[in-house]
Amino acid sequence: MPRAEVWAAIHRERAALADELAALTPDQWAARSLCGQWTVEEVVAHLTAAASIGRWRWIRSMAGARFDADVHNQRRMLEYRGAGPDETLARFRAVATSTTAPSGHTPAWLGEVVVHGQDIRRPLGLSGEPDLTAVTEVARFFAERDFTVAGRTVREGLHLVATDGPFDIGTGPEVRGNTLALVMALAGRTDYCADLTGPGVPALRSRSAV
Repeated sequence: MPRAEVWAAIHRERAALADELAALTPDQWAARSLCGQWTVEEVVAHLTAAASIGRWRWIRSMAGARFDADVHNQRRMLEYRGAGPDETLARFRAVATSTTAPSGHTPAWLGEVVVHGQDIRRPLGLSGEPDLTAVTEVARFFAERDFTVAGRTVREGLHLVATDGPFDIGTGPEVRGNTLALVMALAGRTDYCADLTGPGVPALRSRSAV
């Protein structure tokens, strides 16, 4: 996808997620997401931070965190979290069309909203799903490198086959499933391995859990 189309997809996915978030109850905002120890509200604040911090500020923040990404992410999440869910959502909506990012790896930032959107939707039982074209772009990016996630390492020696789209990569024991489940497994979300089939699933699951 050309960069302009990737940014357009990012903006659509942010807007769609924000519309779903508007209907959440306080208990849902406080629920645990699939993203480590973070709650739904904390994941949304993280997405706002990711859409607000450019390259040089990201470098300064990482340096201040001694290049510990977890420390950096926690600090910036707290910075962009509001006084409550309404303010946190308003801050996220305000950056829905932002093209600010820590680097020019645009598919990675599409991956941010795709993966974290599902980190929220899956545990809450929300029905929304990202567009297949956008998810396929993320799948290709994740599978070809270790950048924001260790996708290339996770899928090494496996044949990943999407059952709902064109994504097909690698050789070895096969793993089949929809593109979104493959993306989430590449991003380390082992819950999604339950949606996959094939002899390569145990290896994929063990690597995703690391």
